[in-house]
Amino acid sequence: MLEERPQDTALEADWVEMGRLGRPKGLKGWLHVHSWSDPPEALLDYPTWYLRDALGHRMPVEVAEAEATSKGFVVRLEGLGSREQADTKVGLHIDVPRADLPPLEPGEHYRHDLIGYRVCNVEGVDFGVLERFDDLPANAVMIVRGERERWVPVSRQHRLQVDSSARRIVVDWPEDL
Repeated sequence: MLEERPQDTALEADWVEMGRLGRPKGLKGWLHVHSWSDPPEALLDYPTWYLRDALGHRMPVEVAEAEATSKGFVVRLEGLGSREQADTKVGLHIDVPRADLPPLEPGEHYRHDLIGYRVCNVEGVDFGVLERFDDLPANAVMIVRGERERWVPVSRQHRLQVDSSARRIVVDWPEDL
């Protein structure tokens, strides 16, 4: 059962989204995992995951088993033994307490911390505010909302500078794309 406490923005800073549960695999309760960790399997280093639904309610779960696949990895969570049970978890976000995360190296950032930053290109064109990240098959993209929505690839080639004090990201991306 998910926690009955509604999402509290003051407390949300204590959590970091690390991934999302994808479609079931097979009949015995296994699920594909979309991991935001680098490498993706680093998500398995956290003994307890907190599954968050669309309303912000969280439920602690433990990974019973994990297997590598050609496209990432799959898990079976404690208490899940059928495809029907796994279906109830599809799309839930995987959060971990911020206190459990390793310290960052200089120049590294957690995605969650960049949400709300202004994004502009090297020519100084303001694209808007970073709304979210989406992981697409080819690469991850930043979804930036301004006068229109822009999808900017997340790569060292395109993301040039993150200025935390100004809450700004400078990208090498043309205005007209």
